[in-house]
Amino acid sequence: MTAKRKERHTDSNQVTFEAVCKAMADPSFYPHPVSRIERRDTHISTVFLTGDSVYKIKKPVALGFLDFRRLADRQAACRREVDLNRRLSRNVYRAVVPIHRSPAGDVRLEACGPVVEYAVAMRQLPDAANLKSLLASGRVEPGHMAAIGRRLARFYVESERSAAVDAYGALDAVEYNMEENFRQLAPWVGERLDAKRWAFLCEANRAFLAHHAALFRQRVDGGRIRDGHGDLRCDHVYFDDGLQIIDCIEFNDRFRYGDAAVDIAFLVMDMAARGFAELGRTLLSAYALAAEDPGVFALIDFYIAYRAVVRLKVACLQLSSADAGQAEALADDIGCYMDLACRHTLMFGRPTLWVCCGLPASGKSSLAGRLARVLNLQAFSSDDVRRETAPAAAVSHYGEGAYAPEQRSRVYRRLLALAQDELRDGRSVILDATYSRRRRRDQVRQLAEDMDASLVFAECGCPVETLRRRLARREQKPGRSDARLGHLDDLAAEFEPLAEVPAAMRVRIATDGVPLAALVALLGGAWSRRDRQLANRL
Repeated sequence: MTAKRKERHTDSNQVTFEAVCKAMADPSFYPHPVSRIERRDTHISTVFLTGDSVYKIKKPVALGFLDFRRLADRQAACRREVDLNRRLSRNVYRAVVPIHRSPAGDVRLEACGPVVEYAVAMRQLPDAANLKSLLASGRVEPGHMAAIGRRLARFYVESERSAAVDAYGALDAVEYNMEENFRQLAPWVGERLDAKRWAFLCEANRAFLAHHAALFRQRVDGGRIRDGHGDLRCDHVYFDDGLQIIDCIEFNDRFRYGDAAVDIAFLVMDMAARGFAELGRTLLSAYALAAEDPGVFALIDFYIAYRAVVRLKVACLQLSSADAGQAEALADDIGCYMDLACRHTLMFGRPTLWVCCGLPASGKSSLAGRLARVLNLQAFSSDDVRRETAPAAAVSHYGEGAYAPEQRSRVYRRLLALAQDELRDGRSVILDATYSRRRRRDQVRQLAEDMDASLVFAECGCPVETLRRRLARREQKPGRSDARLGHLDDLAAEFEPLAEVPAAMRVRIATDGVPLAALVALLGGAWSRRDRQLANRL
């Protein structure tokens, strides 16, 4: 910056922020027609809506996480805002425009003297087109959510990744952010926040970090830490001339860098707070499939709880300056966000017993293996247990050898014992077996109830022709399973449908398509069903 430019910025101190705002509230300030001027304020910005255009200026404040007292810093923030928000919007962010002081001392948008302020000029998007309004009016379809999920998948692939950005997804950085929220909310515990629920929330979140360090390493190693949006809420998403996502955080990189999961969790949490959790799941599943990121489900509940705590903190802080009407609304927000934080903490804090079941060659073992890798869980297979409990032998007829009733009972008892050991230690676990008989499924349900675990039956299926083709291949290329084509008719005849398993515990999975799609369908469906299982516990 030249000496002359510095001097012109120094001159800006002679014009107060409110003088600029007063000028911007006058329709004659603008070089275009103005239908109506509306002023909106946040803690860091003031926005003027004029009908077709919006002008946003930064407040000259210092708040710890930002310092906008110098005009040069406000100018830089405006430029940063335009550049960053153009990543997820099109033909919305027009330019950074200077505001001048004329020789007569009045404030004008056209060049007439020293620069006293900078504004971000934008195309005005209609409020009725934002996701918040569309949800409230019942005009959002699953297709809208899938479009958002796919767009975010592309966004994270294209956004910046570096060692510096990766650091924000590391366990210590996540822990720092979490503990900062806990410290800042401590004054409200006992006054606005129930002490017992707060203690549970803090303890369970800390325990999750302590016991799942490998999940956070997987996310960093897998390239999932990105320069994201940072403030992904319903009122920042618009459907106007296509999908537009605006108002990312430009003033502090730390608030924008992180796992794609923590970015998406904000929007999913916001939708749940508005009563649209299922549409949020649609968005999440669409993202996971498009981004080839099923691992997002491993951390989504933790990050939803984290985002709910952030909003809880904002609501508590706003109470100190709220009038009576605002205080009532904020009290409702506090209750809502506390409920969401506790609900999703319970979801990740409570172990889950996963049962991948179905006929031989239905794809249950492949699905169980992928699920184990994504969630970093132990999977116990009936095929492996069978080989541990009996010496390997030639494939026998149905009802004999490996398929003798006493041998099969021994295998299923062992699977229950292995699962019980994992659940007793608070760990989720996967069982991979046919589970064709109701009585064996009843035993699994009883175990889940005794261990206070969530339960998900993944009922795998595919056309009979596919089963036969897969089993026929085993004749030339044997694998872990002893089941062969000659066993199929007998096994199918004895398979008792899962009619007794409640819908809230069962997900039907077609395994004859893309394996990733089957895995995402299971994770998304199970996420919804586990939430329903916990609905009456809060």
